[in-house]
Order: sequence, then C-alpha cells, then structure tokens
Amino acid sequence: MKKYLFAILLCVSFGCVERTVTINTEPKGAIVWLNDKEVGRTPVKVPFEWYGDYEVIIRKQGYEPLKTHKKLIRPWYEYIPIDLFAEVFTPAVIHDNHFWEFQLETAKPVNEKELLKRALEFRTGQQEKQENAKPRKESK
Repeated sequence: MKKYLFAILLCVSFGCVERTVTINTEPKGAIVWLNDKEVGRTPVKVPFEWYGDYEVIIRKQGYEPLKTHKKLIRPWYEYIPIDLFAEVFTPAVIHDNHFWEFQLETAKPVNEKELLKRALEFRTGQQEKQENAKPRKESK
C-alpha cells in the first residue's frame, strides 16, 4: 500500500503549466496595465492564471495612449479532462507562452489657442448649467 501511495504522490508532484504573456511595443519602454493593474514597461513578460479577455492600456510620453482588449485563447491541453493530465500527471513543466505586439502612434501636437477656446466654452456651459439648476424662490 505504501508503494502505491508513494507512486501517486510522485506523479502528482511532477506536473505543472507555466502561463505567460509577453507584451512588446514599438517604441519600447511604454507602461502597460492589464485589467487596471500596472505590470511594467515593455518589453514585459507577465504570468497569468486564466484565459479569456484582458483589458490592455499602454502609455508612453509623446505617444497616443492605447486602450484595447486582447484574448488569451486556451490551448487544446487545457480542456477538461485533458487538463488533469497536462497539469498533474505530466512529468515536465509545460510552458504556455503568448506574445502580443502593439504599435504606438505619435501624439498629435496640441493647438494652444484651440485648447483655450474649448476650455472657455466648456466653462461657460458649466456655469450656465449651474445657474439653470438653482431653485427659484416663489413669490407670495
């Protein structure tokens, strides 16, 4: 009985799947957020635990911010019941590596006069809304 228990424990301790996604941008050095969590500067290799949709935000000074969604597709050996053998009984580490590439666009120059004009229009509109929202006193 002890031999069988030892054999089972030995098999169970072997299997493992390491999941990573490597994110690269052009230009390099952009800050990356996955699902509102900062994960580092590109190129960055991030471990993950689940497959599915990820919100990706990438920012770098002098470039337009990039906000998008990417999916991590589960490989064939991660479907039930195959996943049991891949993660538990395989006597090796399985590496599941994904690679995402993003191209950042240069930020457009800001026209200062246009920006000030829009700010003034916004301020005026907000003041008008506040004045219209004030309750009026009724006369007797």
